[in-house]
Amino acid sequence: MKKFFTSFLLLVLVFSFLLASPLHIVHAESDVDLSSKSGLLMDYSSGEVLFEKDALAHLPVASMVKMMTILIALEEYDMGNVNLDTMISTTENASGMGGSQVFIDPYVEYSFEDLLKSVIMASANDASVALAEYFNGNEKSFVNRMNRRAKELGMNDTNYVNCTGLPAPEQYSCAKDSCVLMREILKHELYHDYSSIWIDKLIHPSGRETELVNTNKLIRYFQGCDGGKTGSTNEAGCCLTASAKRGDMRLISCIIGAENSKTRFNESSLLLNYGFSNFENKFLVTMNDVIATLPVSKGKVEVIDLFAKENYTAVVKKGGSNKYETILKLPEKIKAPLKSGEKVGSVIVTKDGNIVKEIDVVVMQDVKHSSYFDSINKIAENW
Repeated sequence: MKKFFTSFLLLVLVFSFLLASPLHIVHAESDVDLSSKSGLLMDYSSGEVLFEKDALAHLPVASMVKMMTILIALEEYDMGNVNLDTMISTTENASGMGGSQVFIDPYVEYSFEDLLKSVIMASANDASVALAEYFNGNEKSFVNRMNRRAKELGMNDTNYVNCTGLPAPEQYSCAKDSCVLMREILKHELYHDYSSIWIDKLIHPSGRETELVNTNKLIRYFQGCDGGKTGSTNEAGCCLTASAKRGDMRLISCIIGAENSKTRFNESSLLLNYGFSNFENKFLVTMNDVIATLPVSKGKVEVIDLFAKENYTAVVKKGGSNKYETILKLPEKIKAPLKSGEKVGSVIVTKDGNIVKEIDVVVMQDVKHSSYFDSINKIAENW
């Protein structure tokens, strides 16, 4: 009878959990009409694509190539391999890159912070090559590293030939890969220290100054935009990968092959506005809330609260219905001893009947095995 009652409680708990889960639906019918060659809108939290136009087309992306240069530099910083005040010696090769640049001098030293800021804000070719040469000795070796990192991120429609985005016949990427890359960059706190600065200046070792103006105008004119990377060549047209956050929702947009600069900013704004108007993020699984309570066998406590090991959010249409479900897989009881963080079950997230995520369910406290005297005391208390 006791076993039946425990099972019944678990069934009720699972059913209640399902009812409490937020709802989800297929994407809204889009009124977005792009003149650019390619475009994509992605939800940052889930990585779900909300809109796309020829998103896998292999196209030149100009200076958006520098997003990978930026990512590797940020990862080097987070690993402790370089500090903001690390001084980097420049070469004649780096200073002679041409194109968009901050006119660094050869054979002098600039700080890592100044070079990184110059790439993020001003899309500086010379600073990009200086960073590449510092991390890998030469640009060719660094480009090989860029391609390896792209494969690790699942960017299967990207091939790098240089670290700047200067025209090269075999260099290409696509809108989807560009959004995947920006999503990875946004995870790094240091990026946000520079990505939303509108105007700054670079002071050269000689005392000469170069004004830094952010090439991404949306950080000034679009509500919530705090990052992005532009690109522009005759071959690529005008390109922009941008990110904006409003409330709990962050979106990433990409435009490739716009006719002119005005169009890339307008169509990027169009994509972002479409996303914020039609979608919202919902927590399907929340790690800070008790997800279940189970009895403990042979433990110093009789019951214990269980928690999901991580959050899971989904992007849903505002006011829509749902194709997501959350299902708990738990034993009827758990046995002591238990250590904090130990897995005891899982919560499975499905969409359209397909598993999209399985999250561990864990205990958040140690539970020691009950001793002989604990058992005697418990019997006495019950009596």
